[in-house]
Amino acid sequence: MSFIHDNFLLGNEQAIRLYHEYARDEPIFDFHNHLPPHEIANDRRFENLAEAWLEADHYKWRAMRANGIREELITGKADPKEKYLAWAETIPHALGNPLYHWTHLELKRCFGIDLLLGPDTAEEIWDLANAQLGDPSFSARGMLRRFKVKALCTTDDPADSTADHRKILDDPNLNTRVYPTFRPDKSWGISKAEPFLDWLTGLERETDKEIERLEDFLEAMAKRVNHFHDLGSRLSDHSFPHFLSDFPTEEEARRLFEQALAGKDASVEEEEGFGSFVMLYLCRLYASKGWTMQVHLGPLRNNSSRLLREFGPDAGTDSIGDRPQAERMSKFLDKLDRENSLPKTIVYNVNPADNFTVATMLGNFQRDCPGKMQFGSGWWHLDQRDGMAEQMKTLANVGLLSRFVGMLTDSRSFLSFPRHEYFRRILCNLLGEWMKEGFVPDDFELIGDLAKRICFDNAKDFLKLEEVS
Repeated sequence: MSFIHDNFLLGNEQAIRLYHEYARDEPIFDFHNHLPPHEIANDRRFENLAEAWLEADHYKWRAMRANGIREELITGKADPKEKYLAWAETIPHALGNPLYHWTHLELKRCFGIDLLLGPDTAEEIWDLANAQLGDPSFSARGMLRRFKVKALCTTDDPADSTADHRKILDDPNLNTRVYPTFRPDKSWGISKAEPFLDWLTGLERETDKEIERLEDFLEAMAKRVNHFHDLGSRLSDHSFPHFLSDFPTEEEARRLFEQALAGKDASVEEEEGFGSFVMLYLCRLYASKGWTMQVHLGPLRNNSSRLLREFGPDAGTDSIGDRPQAERMSKFLDKLDRENSLPKTIVYNVNPADNFTVATMLGNFQRDCPGKMQFGSGWWHLDQRDGMAEQMKTLANVGLLSRFVGMLTDSRSFLSFPRHEYFRRILCNLLGEWMKEGFVPDDFELIGDLAKRICFDNAKDFLKLEEVS
């Protein structure tokens, strides 16, 4: 039997039936990823497997470093095939890591390759995959069709051009809807005035507006929110080590902004205060427009100053943070809730110790619509069998699993859509275990419908993006 067989990760008859009859064939709504819009707009073709697989995958980079691979073969300028062979050398050591599962799911589902990757099979797999990558069906758009991706949401800075999104929107030949997601994390980065001012120059360019005062800045941000809305976006995205809840006065925010304009670095405390001011302003905009706010909570980023200096951010040196979360989260959400300005929200935590903290806190602010406050799927270091199963068990214990909006790839690769299959198998296995144990009714119509909705319909109904069906 091949490693990736029909009943992979499905531990009993109930799980097998749930997956094959209810979950397997659902389309994909990938509402958070880091796919480059220009690659979709221009329908990128990949020269080789290394390009398609390793180019920006910091998950793989971490594993390769752990295996003693030299950095030249990871993020350096080595030949693409050498990098691929270094990955092939690494993957047999990744047993138990989701990378092992993802790698073989991707080989089988993308290329029909059923071999285990390793040094002895690397050349054969390289040749088999590369021979297929030359076919148009393996382009960026071809992959979207292959995996029945109905819609996806990229991650986009408000100071960046959206020309590629406009090109995509105006293209009648693309069946997948592609939406930008508003990611304004750099808009409060005043602890480092120089890069903040560089970012502000980009915002001025994209809004055709000179920014000389706090009021100008806020108007420019609102203009970009409206622009993203016109492109079909209904989502924002934010990453916090913890919720920003210092709430300075407008006068204090103005002072901090003017300080940044003068090129003076703010303290970390001042930056967080300014960030909370900006976030409150943006959240009120999101709520008024019916948007959903995504919060990625708790990472400790760029731990290796050496790799940050040599490569920059997103090098694969981010970790789980262990900051207290509850009080700040409560303060932020409550302030917006009191004003009736709390948008629909999805919170993804990276620290598993925060699972019940986050899930129960979100439950305090449910109102207006089913599942308004969502406990998001296992994210980043928790995007694995145990992490995803524990997230769903937590949600079921203290909330409504039936309203869960499900899985996303969070990926930079067009080969990553089998991660949805991975999630669906884990979901069905969990539900199948519950059915076998008598923890939930042994009723396939009831439990199968729940599984099906988590795979696609819940996200579609919750996010209310146009033309997703």
